[in-house]
Amino acid sequence: MEVTTSAGWTRIWPYREIRQTQGFYEGEDVRLERGGELAEAIVVTDAAFLGSLREAAPDARRFHDPAVRSRRGRLTALAGVAVLGLTAALYFWGVPLLAALAAPRVPVSWEEVLGQAVTDQLAPPNLVCADPRGQRALDAIVARLAAAAPPSPYSFRARVVNVPDVNALAAPGGYILVFRGLIERARTPEELAGVLAHEMEHVLHRHTTRAVIQHASTGLLLAALTGDMTGPLAYGLESARVLGQLQYSRHAETEADQDGMKLLLAARVAPDGMIGFFEDLSRGEHERRVLRYLSSHPSTSDRITALRGLAAGIPGPFTPVLSEEQWRELKAICDMTADPKPQPG
Repeated sequence: MEVTTSAGWTRIWPYREIRQTQGFYEGEDVRLERGGELAEAIVVTDAAFLGSLREAAPDARRFHDPAVRSRRGRLTALAGVAVLGLTAALYFWGVPLLAALAAPRVPVSWEEVLGQAVTDQLAPPNLVCADPRGQRALDAIVARLAAAAPPSPYSFRARVVNVPDVNALAAPGGYILVFRGLIERARTPEELAGVLAHEMEHVLHRHTTRAVIQHASTGLLLAALTGDMTGPLAYGLESARVLGQLQYSRHAETEADQDGMKLLLAARVAPDGMIGFFEDLSRGEHERRVLRYLSSHPSTSDRITALRGLAAGIPGPFTPVLSEEQWRELKAICDMTADPKPQPG
């Protein structure tokens, strides 16, 4: 190939010494090189040049066929779509499957470390309502429900958080957080016991552990799969954020409802409290603070219907969960705790 520059000098490049380093894609200039580290190079912007070069060269295979440029572009686009598809499949099916496999196999001690890290983030000491009389009353409800539950390796610990939202959530390892707004909203200890039974079932079925592992980073998933005890602590803040915005699957919520009602009945707690609590919440669904709890659960009307069906025909007698004095103490558990300062923004 004869190369003549604008300065007038001419070079002869044997075809066998020429290599193509650019110009394999549509719209890309053709670059040819000859030589070693300090190679000579030319760049040709005319797309037709590559076709002429292939016709002239004794071995056309040394140079890219411009006829396949558009096909290569389509293949590249298809490859990109395939990568996106595989990524989506991994996110929607692969990660949930791995989380489902990991959750039942992680040690309870691993869950407890994660649950402690999560509750430390969501309920720091300045937000925990720690009046000892109210805490003893809350512990009495949890102990009664735990005694009626099937044998499990979990030790349940409940805390009241001085936040006005009507909300409660379960953290891995047996930790349960009840927000002050829910305590204030409950009319009887039986209503509160219904919420606690539901959250305890999330722990017993490891719904919370599975959901946190699934929705947190892949690092926590790997820590769960390998049993790394430093993983829960490292991802405590991230898991707390996930748990604060978590929505369980409909299946998980239905399972917690059904077994929560069974737990109440086994503990000889009147089921009307649990049903009445959700009936009361359904009448106030327009309230933002109520929606914080209902938004993470199935349709309230469907839920009430199902709970009534489970409780129908169950004979008494049922015994009070707390005395009137204990209930007053529990309702006042946050009275000795200063309201947290409002967060800016």
